[in-house]
Amino acid sequence: MPLNETPETVTWPETHYVFIEKTGEFPVTAPQAWQEMHKLVPDIEAHNKITAYMSLYKIDNTMIYRAGVALEAPPKNIPAALTYEKFSGGKYIRFTLTGSFAQLPEACGRVFEIITTGKIKTRDGFFIENYVTDPRVTPEEKLVTQILVPVV
Repeated sequence: MPLNETPETVTWPETHYVFIEKTGEFPVTAPQAWQEMHKLVPDIEAHNKITAYMSLYKIDNTMIYRAGVALEAPPKNIPAALTYEKFSGGKYIRFTLTGSFAQLPEACGRVFEIITTGKIKTRDGFFIENYVTDPRVTPEEKLVTQILVPVV
């Protein structure tokens, strides 16, 4: 699996974020959330500039998963099904996966192992998956996904 296992420390900026939120087991909730989100993208783009596609999630007992998009500015005329938040960002360590989205569960599992064995101090906050490349135009083996872990 093409995952960099030596993370970089980065600061994620404040982000205007609109999303669909689901709770429960990620293998079920993530595809549902993205299916709903993708249907709303044309309506979002009609009034807003999308700057990134990203998911935010908490792996604690809340099991919150958010599928969404970052916007250039606060949203205008978004569909009622979406929630808006100005995501505060902060300090993260970043791992990068190159390849199919199907590898994300395994890659995230490996990231969690690295955090545990490396005794990396995390903070309460959302993990981020930042989908750097567009799967509509990027070959599957060249997709780039950043996995960001909130740290102190």
